[in-house]
Amino acid sequence: MSSYKPIQRIAIVGTGVIGASWAAYYLSRGFDVVATDPAPNAEEGLRKYVAEAWGLLTKYGLAPNASMERLEFASSMQEALREADFVQENGPERPDFKIKLFADMDDATPPESIIASSSSGLTMDVIQSGCKRPERCVIGHPFNPPHVIPLVEVVGGAKTSEEAILRTMEFYTSIGKKAIRLHKALPGHVANRFQAALYKEVLYLVQEGVLSVEDADIAICYGPGLRWGVMGPSLQWHLGGGAGGIHHYMEHLMPPLTALIGSLAAPDVTDALKQTVVDGVLHEVGERSVDELANQENEVLLGLLASRSRVGL
Repeated sequence: MSSYKPIQRIAIVGTGVIGASWAAYYLSRGFDVVATDPAPNAEEGLRKYVAEAWGLLTKYGLAPNASMERLEFASSMQEALREADFVQENGPERPDFKIKLFADMDDATPPESIIASSSSGLTMDVIQSGCKRPERCVIGHPFNPPHVIPLVEVVGGAKTSEEAILRTMEFYTSIGKKAIRLHKALPGHVANRFQAALYKEVLYLVQEGVLSVEDADIAICYGPGLRWGVMGPSLQWHLGGGAGGIHHYMEHLMPPLTALIGSLAAPDVTDALKQTVVDGVLHEVGERSVDELANQENEVLLGLLASRSRVGL
């Protein structure tokens, strides 16, 4: 029998963009959410974010009993954590800050609760180092924004228990997230490393004068990016192998891909290259604001997820 109690009340520590997005998502799944953040006007900013996200979340389906009225804001972290079953932390990515924050949260939460960090750059080995009960501390790193994109990367530290990892995976999956387990801790986890690997080649090709920033975006967005929104690259190779599937691909098409991989080079990220990217992106953006682009992206992403669900992907 699990030592962790059923999750009904979720605490959000840190209500910046990631924390606010998590709050909106947890509310949409029918949980009681209590948030805390010492920043000035944090509650006002949080409630504004949730209200703006609610229309999109409503359009694509709320859980029974989901309500923005179930959001509380606590001025004290100790008050917010006193009865929390699950904590989603979203504080600054500084080792000294995070170590102390987790030690304080460990002291303030019930012993049977789980403490998850949205950290993208720090490992749990570091974060849990000051905790008295480090076995219940785990990374639950979302892809931004959490209320739209399902991916969550789950990885423990050296002192995290297997039970805590499995319970966290089970919880995220039960609320509609696509939780993946990482068996080793790496800087940037995995999804950001995938992005970095692809962008390395984008920068190299732009620097070499092969194509413009705008055409690089078009090549990805209207080529493989469309497919990746439906199936991952390994599953795509299964389709690419035709009737023989992945076996045919590995035998006949992997050798030329291997040769291509070996020919890839790194860009020299100079100030000139960075300015080229800035100029290219601003040309693409035109008069559209960041918020306008983000709203359009979120609408398309949720539509894509709904379409995938309808056909069973």
